[in-house]
Amino acid sequence: MHLTMSRGQARAAAAFTALALLLAAVVVAFDTRTSPVHGAGRAADGQDATRVLAAANATRKSLRGKKATVVLVHGAFADASGWTDVQSRLLDRGYTVHAWANPLRGVSSDGEYLRSFLGTIAGPIILVGHSYGGAVITQASTGNENVVSLVYVAAYALANGETVAQANELGGGHSDVIDSITVRPYPGAPEGDGDATIQPSRFRNVFAQDLPHRVTRTMATAQRPATLSSLVIPAGEPGYKTIPSYFLVAKEDRVIPPQAQAAMAQRAGARTSTYKSSHALLITRAKSVTDQILLADQQH
Repeated sequence: MHLTMSRGQARAAAAFTALALLLAAVVVAFDTRTSPVHGAGRAADGQDATRVLAAANATRKSLRGKKATVVLVHGAFADASGWTDVQSRLLDRGYTVHAWANPLRGVSSDGEYLRSFLGTIAGPIILVGHSYGGAVITQASTGNENVVSLVYVAAYALANGETVAQANELGGGHSDVIDSITVRPYPGAPEGDGDATIQPSRFRNVFAQDLPHRVTRTMATAQRPATLSSLVIPAGEPGYKTIPSYFLVAKEDRVIPPQAQAAMAQRAGARTSTYKSSHALLITRAKSVTDQILLADQQH
């Protein structure tokens, strides 16, 4: 691994196990057991959970027939420009669309930030997440009765208490990301943490092997970094427990193993479609992504 980082950061990136140990203090700081995001949407077991689901369904029933606002959430090593084609297709059909800027600081804080943004939108909302953006929409949607659908695009649909690193291991697949990143310090970063990006020389092979070189070379230079600690911060209660979900699996993905995507989709009870695509499915299959969003709007 060729990383530009301090000695402590090099130890952190060497393996997920070592990373988890080095970032123990960070995990405690973001512990979702006391996070407002986790607590805000947590449903009790048994009859209480049934009442919460019934109330959410009643609210969403009242939103039927109303055109949804679509909020697109990008993931790590990318930015909102990845949604350009999807955005254009939706705008052409008269949708209100927000390509939200994901801070990429950790699922708890990013989820809370998106939750506050969603609070400014009236009427039904369809949340669409790519990659790590899926973890964020899962977190932010919990308890928001205006969110009528979740659409996962080669994304993480995390379970309560699960981390991105753990989700990558579902189904026995392999991710190439950890062997391909550069980590740089940022002001105030805890020991062992830093901003991670994919090495430009490896970006196309890892992230978007089916896109032209002229496209991926600019994508590689425009990456927004994600904190290394975002790999090991556990998620809160998932919104997909009460919200209908759709999942687009990229079967040639080298970032999130396709096996892990399929396992998360099944666990979420999502309507699932599989495509021959790299991790950059939001670009390579923009029409298919748009069609799934339209279907979600028709069926909410």
